[in-house]
Amino acid sequence: MHELSVALEVCRMAEERLRPEERPRLRRVGVVVGADAGIEPENLEFCLEALLSAPPFGRATPAITRTAGTDLALAFLQVDDDGTND
Repeated sequence: MHELSVALEVCRMAEERLRPEERPRLRRVGVVVGADAGIEPENLEFCLEALLSAPPFGRATPAITRTAGTDLALAFLQVDDDGTND
């Protein structure tokens, strides 16, 4: 499953970009997927949901944006500003 390896890489990039105390406050991860990127967006979303619901993230959700072309990119990381885990 190619999408699982992409989802693992997205999570690795999120961990790399967030300080350890920010990781549990991660709420959304935006990913851009082009129609010709060779990725099934539904499968990628499923894999990301499973990975992002586990530590160190807690309960983040994926936000997949579909575009034309071959784009495949981490678009954004949305973190709670107030520092609570609620």
